Amino acid sequence: MAKTLMSHFRRELFDSVAGGTGLSVLFRSEAAPGEPSPLPIDPESAETTAVIVLGDEHMVDDPAWRRYVESLSKEAEARGLRMRVLPVAFERSATALTSEQAIRFDKFTGSSEAKTSRLISELTLELCRMLRHYLVRMEHGDDSEEALDTYLEKVTIFLSHSKHAGNGEAIAKALRGHLHYGKGLSSFFDVNDIPAGVPFDRVLLNRVRQSAVVAIHTDSFSSREWCRREIIEAKRHNVPLIVANCIGDRDERGFPYLGNVPIVRMDPVGMDRLDDVIGRILDEVLRDFLWKCRIEVTRVSDPGVTFIPRPPELISLAALPKSGMAGDPMMVYPDPPLSREEQRLFEAVAPQVELRSFTEWLAEKA
Repeated sequence: MAKTLMSHFRRELFDSVAGGTGLSVLFRSEAAPGEPSPLPIDPESAETTAVIVLGDEHMVDDPAWRRYVESLSKEAEARGLRMRVLPVAFERSATALTSEQAIRFDKFTGSSEAKTSRLISELTLELCRMLRHYLVRMEHGDDSEEALDTYLEKVTIFLSHSKHAGNGEAIAKALRGHLHYGKGLSSFFDVNDIPAGVPFDRVLLNRVRQSAVVAIHTDSFSSREWCRREIIEAKRHNVPLIVANCIGDRDERGFPYLGNVPIVRMDPVGMDRLDDVIGRILDEVLRDFLWKCRIEVTRVSDPGVTFIPRPPELISLAALPKSGMAGDPMMVYPDPPLSREEQRLFEAVAPQVELRSFTEWLAEKA
């Protein structure tokens, strides 16, 4: 399991936004030479540190390992939300290893693959919370109430779907049930989530801007005005977005702004990949927080630069400030650099806009 988690969080998906070799993942599985326990973990080597403890009967029965985990827990408590111990209990006795609430892997149901996917999703969510807290801490200070409130706040997933023919509503309901089954996730579904007396259009667009969005692309999705408006709003505000491709027959006119984001194929009738859809949108949320943290750590004051979390497309031009900028506007995006054919299209449509990958931009600032 440790190797599976390492492979997941070290994969290329996160490299372009985290910089360098991506997320730093260290591995402790045996005692250091001549010592009863593994090497210590230095939380000062990172801005924020998560320690995932995979607890089983062997760890419970080993006094040296128990002392090691207890020392990590005390270190995390002393450092507040900058360092978190995330225990995973493979059996009930492992919940006693730390005082922190454990992820109860022993209570997960389904296939081995399904349980592993759920664990990865729950850990990804906790990493998202830590990075969100880090960003607020940079603004408000270490122990502010705002930082704690932000840490406890749930991640909201906006389910954009068509109720007109097809299985859009059924898929959205199934995804919503899956989201609420786990911890720390909430969803925005439709008008049923809008308080009485509040204009529904304002609420819908407001929720899109503050959520991660799953576009449930059924046959009728592209033909519905509000589905199109929701996706355009999500793109204009650069929120995490994925497409669940649930086409059953055909889409007469594919909506052009559904591109440039991850696509997960799902059978609109069998709905057999709910875990994959949720896992992928959580990956995008984590990727978005990593991008924001990287900008916060390395940003040089430059009012002429707009940072965007994915490769630019023509709709990205709508995110540029309309006035008050000196010189030509610039968009900075995650590596790698845009392909030449895409750059030529931007040059034809908006020759005044400069495009730079993050590495190119840093090199120019050096």
